[in-house]
Amino acid sequence: MIAGAMSRRIGIAILVLVLLVVAFRYGLHRAGKGFTREPSEMEAGLSPGARALVARAFEGIDPSRLLDYHVHVVGLGTGGTGAFVSPEMRSWWHVTKRVRFEVYRAAAGITDLDDGDRQYVERLRDLVSHIDGHGRHLLLPFDRHYGRDGLEDPGRTEFFTPNAYVREIAASHPGLFVAAASVHPYRKDALAALEREAAEGARIVKWLPNAMGIDPSDARCVPFYRKMRELSMALLTHAGEEQAVDVPEDQALGNPLRLRVPLDTGVKVIVAHCASLGEDADLDSPGREPRLSFDLFLRLMDEKRYEGLVFGEISATPQANRLPGPLLTLLRRRDLHPRLVNGSDYPLPAVHIVLRTRDIERAGFVTAEERRQLNEIYDYNPLLFDFVLKRTLKEPGTTAGFAPSVFMEHPDLPPGR
Repeated sequence: MIAGAMSRRIGIAILVLVLLVVAFRYGLHRAGKGFTREPSEMEAGLSPGARALVARAFEGIDPSRLLDYHVHVVGLGTGGTGAFVSPEMRSWWHVTKRVRFEVYRAAAGITDLDDGDRQYVERLRDLVSHIDGHGRHLLLPFDRHYGRDGLEDPGRTEFFTPNAYVREIAASHPGLFVAAASVHPYRKDALAALEREAAEGARIVKWLPNAMGIDPSDARCVPFYRKMRELSMALLTHAGEEQAVDVPEDQALGNPLRLRVPLDTGVKVIVAHCASLGEDADLDSPGREPRLSFDLFLRLMDEKRYEGLVFGEISATPQANRLPGPLLTLLRRRDLHPRLVNGSDYPLPAVHIVLRTRDIERAGFVTAEERRQLNEIYDYNPLLFDFVLKRTLKEPGTTAGFAPSVFMEHPDLPPGR
């Protein structure tokens, strides 16, 4: 009898635990996925007001030059893609990483992990192809983490997306995608790998120094920069604090002032997110006092010698954790618009908790009616939502938004391919 009661209590405890896990995962699902409709339903489902907002967003835009400079490709290696995600991100023993993984999975529309790589690409293709005048989207691979000895460090590689896989996707959908490359400069074959990617047509190299263990100011990178300049390749690199990947020990590598070395070598540098999050040491000051990373980015942009070399990319600037300062400054500084480009940072725009339109409205960047229409667009197509949002943003109290040129391929930057 005692054994039976104990068994029932254990059974109830297990049931409660299962229900808690289900509820927790449902909460993660809702945090990552706020959309409920399919992109194919948008044409028939959008209200007249939302349709008008989309139409206004495309005014002044040449679809043949429309380019999204920041679209991630991630995968689990299913279907022989060669992509990789750290086992820690898929383990509940590493709860923070697993939570992040579940949120991104929901945002990317992945329902079957055994078919995850194909589902990721098909979802992205579906989103882009259901945007009239969609332009092209630059797909970003992601190299492994390497130590300064030139050897791969698997334990610090959170994810890996091969260049060849991204090229294959772009080649299969030439009207939708172009391919960047990602080559770690500490690799022993770094220069040869860079030449191979250039021969394949890549003209933009993607880095995330905080996650990849790259110090852009390291003298060992100078031969890499010289080769990039020789090959007419530009660097698209994250700057500022990194939160999408767990990299607490290497946040300092995102300091925008570390980019002086590639700039002084003559490499064109696109600073992702305009370094709009976090603080970094002021390397120009003897005391190295902490400064907003965004202010250090502006310092580079304001230096005469870097005109034509340093550019800002505005993805993530409307996110809740970055409002309102950097976005407000970028809208006001119309002198910077000729050196800004747009990126979506997909799949981040699909993450329900990241872009909170209520906060954007409260800060005065959109009206209440525009917010309702933007939410409606998001429900069908988060990628279109990101574009329309940025085209709708206005400096509070004015009608001044980002110039149309920000959203088109920059004439002074190489195309992805």
